[in-house]
Amino acid sequence: MREDDEVLDLMALSSKIWQGKWLIVAVTAAFTLSSAVLVLILTSWYRADVLLAPVRATSADDLADKLGGLAGIASLAAINVGGSTSELLAVLESRDLVREFIEQQNLLPVLFARKSDAKLARWTPTDPKDSPDVRDGVKYFIDKVRTVTDDKKNGLVTLTIEWTDAKTAADWANLFVDRANERIRARALKEAQTHVDFLQHELTTTSVVTLEQSIGRLLDIELQKLMLARENEEFAFRVIDRAEVPKWPVWPKRVLVVALATLFGGVLSIYLVFLRDAIRRRRSGAASLSLRNHD
Repeated sequence: MREDDEVLDLMALSSKIWQGKWLIVAVTAAFTLSSAVLVLILTSWYRADVLLAPVRATSADDLADKLGGLAGIASLAAINVGGSTSELLAVLESRDLVREFIEQQNLLPVLFARKSDAKLARWTPTDPKDSPDVRDGVKYFIDKVRTVTDDKKNGLVTLTIEWTDAKTAADWANLFVDRANERIRARALKEAQTHVDFLQHELTTTSVVTLEQSIGRLLDIELQKLMLARENEEFAFRVIDRAEVPKWPVWPKRVLVVALATLFGGVLSIYLVFLRDAIRRRRSGAASLSLRNHD
């Protein structure tokens, strides 16, 4: 008997759904068409990735072996006897690098195109208080555009740029890495040159043979650093894969959005069919009760 009741219930439900088929079709179609129009109107965002391998600086142990007992002299010259990947990542993630990149590429009118005359590519603020400045640009770039991911397992770093134009996203990703390498390289050149000047001065002022030999060895190391910084453009990060122009947007997921909207519309329409049937039953029951009371 229970199985028969269940069969009857399923048949009744199917009958109600069939009776409300046009409502189901109309509501589902409305959600499908609305979502399709929405995803076409929404701005597409593209993602460009650059895969990097940090160029590891000479470790403290290696330098200690080369320097022997020269740690004291190295500290006097402010020579860093160790290097780490975290230092390179700190520069890649720094706000100063983002600020320099925005100013170098003149990105404020691009980042805040709605508040600027993008067609003329010039900044046209109306009220200085309402006009975004480089601080707003840095915050927007860090929050919305640039992402740095460090894979601890293989030691690789991924720089990700997301933007509304595919080619621009790829160009910015490659340029940002080049800017980071150039920034770290310029700093290393300056520091190495300072160390070389200091050691050369110390070498001319000392007359102790053993000290001259020690300073000479330390000077040789700094000259090697200076040479590497001058000749190697990929000084801090070796580019494994440069960013390519992405083919498909990462947002919005058009097919997924339309599919979810269609599913939601279908479920909602079936609910409306049962709700309409329940309202009809309640009204019919109330009318019957009223008629009996009248009789």
